[in-house]
Amino acid sequence: MKLFSHRYGYKPVKDVIQIKSMDDELRIKLWNAFTLSYWDNIKYRWTFESTKYGKNSEKCMVLLIKILWHYYYKQPLDALSDNWKSIYNEIRTSFFNCKCNEVYDFIEFIVKTHSDNNINLKFMEFCNDILEQELSAYRFVGGKITQITSETEIAEIEEALEASDSWRPVDIHLKTALDLLLDRKSPDYRNSIKESISAVEAICRIITKNDKATLGACLKSMKKDNKIKIHPALSDAFNKLYGYTSGADGIRHALSDEPDLDFEDAKFMIVSCSGFINYLISKSSKIN
Repeated sequence: MKLFSHRYGYKPVKDVIQIKSMDDELRIKLWNAFTLSYWDNIKYRWTFESTKYGKNSEKCMVLLIKILWHYYYKQPLDALSDNWKSIYNEIRTSFFNCKCNEVYDFIEFIVKTHSDNNINLKFMEFCNDILEQELSAYRFVGGKITQITSETEIAEIEEALEASDSWRPVDIHLKTALDLLLDRKSPDYRNSIKESISAVEAICRIITKNDKATLGACLKSMKKDNKIKIHPALSDAFNKLYGYTSGADGIRHALSDEPDLDFEDAKFMIVSCSGFINYLISKSSKIN
């Protein structure tokens, strides 16, 4: 589970979801993925000369290293050591001392450069598993590192967390949703989605002063009583989201049937629900 500072909002969400930073655990795991996928294909006593009659995997690594030296590190090829261990140490030192964006540059360059597509595909899958586990804002998509979580999305969540501080039921559901989403060891996407929509339901109950009504009933009540003017399309969208999570095959009731959900599903729900909560708080503040 997340530590106290994460659960109760003392550490910003942007510091938990790694956008412009990279902790040691993520960097080490990505290096291990690179080691297992590429380095382990060659022998420790390998030299450039020995690979002339070696395996194809070794010849691919020679080509990869030369391309790395010429195009990525922009170093003279005649200064490249003939000893594998020396080359390995130079690349390793660079990897563990470079900026976080340069780590992503490196692994993307490897995938674009290495000639064995099967190895590259397995490496990208390996990396994506790690990136999800360690809450990176990036994934391999179509062979390129792509940002899947923006600073705007995180700002929406953090604004809702700050605003809901004085709306206790909303605050509890929203923080629980975030805690379940950001648990690196055992994320619970299904229940995170449930808590996100429950946070919206909680604020609607407070606004309508009906602590037993469903979200659908609350939205109808707000429309009928003209307490808060919500665009029909927006109201209908959240009604359908609630229907999805509450239906026979939905999240809230299908506890025995595990839906095929992932980080992106749960993140979409908490960002969407946070935005709607911010919208409702802003609207309600104008009438009360």
